[in-house]
Amino acid sequence: MRDRLLDLSVTEGRLALAAAGSWTADRAGDLERLIETAVRRARGVAAVEIRMGQVERLDTFGAWLLERLVRTLAADGREAAVLDLPERYRGLVEEAHHLNRTPVPRRRTNPIADALARLGHTVVDIARDLLLIMQMFGAMAIVTLRTLARPWTFRLTSMVHHLDRVGWRAVPVILLMTFLLGCIIAQQGLFHFRRFGVDIYVVDMVGILVLREIGVLMVAIMVAGRSGSAYTAELGSMKMREEIDALRTMGFDPLEVLVLPRLVALVIALPALAFVGSMAALYGAGLVCWLYGGMSPDIFLSRLRDAISVDDFAVGLLKAPFMAVVIGIVASVEGLEVKGSAESLGLNTTSSVVKSIFLMVGLDGLFAIFFASIGM
Repeated sequence: MRDRLLDLSVTEGRLALAAAGSWTADRAGDLERLIETAVRRARGVAAVEIRMGQVERLDTFGAWLLERLVRTLAADGREAAVLDLPERYRGLVEEAHHLNRTPVPRRRTNPIADALARLGHTVVDIARDLLLIMQMFGAMAIVTLRTLARPWTFRLTSMVHHLDRVGWRAVPVILLMTFLLGCIIAQQGLFHFRRFGVDIYVVDMVGILVLREIGVLMVAIMVAGRSGSAYTAELGSMKMREEIDALRTMGFDPLEVLVLPRLVALVIALPALAFVGSMAALYGAGLVCWLYGGMSPDIFLSRLRDAISVDDFAVGLLKAPFMAVVIGIVASVEGLEVKGSAESLGLNTTSSVVKSIFLMVGLDGLFAIFFASIGM
């Protein structure tokens, strides 16, 4: 029985193994003993040939035994060659070959060189992301101009649908968060300004901070986390299901069908949400000044009118459309960059929010420098 499974012969310093019969789990005992015998006989030879042409049946157990034999011989410094393997078993043997491979130990390198290499890869990734964002911005500019030339092609129903999701349904959470933000800023201002007897200047701080900076920036961050991530997930899921490829096959431009309505909805919704959020933050600040600081609403409103101007209000609202474009462009880029796995979808969704927030903070800083230079 053993001879029918594995024949052994030594010629000119070479061990020839001829496998035959059924290499399956039900012959496990015989096969194990034959493999051990082959390993012992191979100690005095330089090379081993394993011919599999006469094997009638091969399962996972048999394939793994063959792979174990090859690895054992290789570990002892002997060259092992598998010959005449039937084509129908090649995939199974290759799969066993790739399983449980011992990882190659990493070569020790210079830590400074490794740090510089990581820095280089990071710079390349940042440059690639910026290039993709600029490409998307240019493509959306072309799509917008084409739609303005043919306004009947604009998908108004889709835009209204996304406007409802991005704008109207976001109002409750925006009101709550900005109201609490105004309360916190006013409470902290009163707590610290009271030491110097200048409680009234809390109104100046809250008014300017909310209308010019914190109000619109906080609303934009919440929209990026709520709607930007949703856009990335939706576009990424469509790409995974090959719906975007189907649109191209039918002759539609995915940017015109999927991205432009979402982008227009964001540009319309974000200034409105920024206005609502700023009013909620000022209301929360006034409530805290009244209940915690003992400042009557009349005094709060009178001081607020003196502290702020139309310029402060305009500065905040002028930033909102640009931040909306940033959210929409980044969300679209990350969504269309999703590969065919759930892990890729999750990573790109997270990346979309992080990149949007980073770019919006940078954009807010540029606007601050610009408005300061023109005296606003």
